[in-house]
Amino acid sequence: MTTDQKYFYGTGRRKTSVARVRVYLDKGPIIINGNPMEEVFPWGEWQNTITEPLRVAHGKGDFRVVSKVSGGGKSSQAGAIRHGLSRALVESDPELRPLLKKNGLLTRDSREKERKKYGLKRARKAQQYTKR
Repeated sequence: MTTDQKYFYGTGRRKTSVARVRVYLDKGPIIINGNPMEEVFPWGEWQNTITEPLRVAHGKGDFRVVSKVSGGGKSSQAGAIRHGLSRALVESDPELRPLLKKNGLLTRDSREKERKKYGLKRARKAQQYTKR
C-alpha cells in the first residue's frame, strides 16, 4: 500500500447516477455531497449498500470517504457510490481486487430503464385487447 498519495479516486455508475468517490487513508466518516451518509441516505438498506465494499475489505473505520453523486434516485445513487468506492479501494490496495471481484462489487450493473414505445402505455404494456 502506497501512502505517498493524498487520496484514491474511483468513479461509479448505476442507471443514470454517477458517483465520484475519494478514499483517504485516515479514519473518518462517510461524507456524501457535503453531508454525513446518515443524513443523505437515512434508510438502513441504502447505508448497507454503500458500506458493503468496506465490510468485504474488513476496513470500515480505517478510511475516510468523500463522495459527490448526481443523477438518478436514491437507490441508484447508493449503487453508484458502492461501485465507485470499490474501484477506489482497488486503487489503494490492488490485493483487494480478487476479494471485491468475487463479491461482485467491481462489476457495473448495466441494467437501464427501457424506453417507452409509441402506441403503448409503457415500454411493453399495450392496451387491453377484447375479442368481442
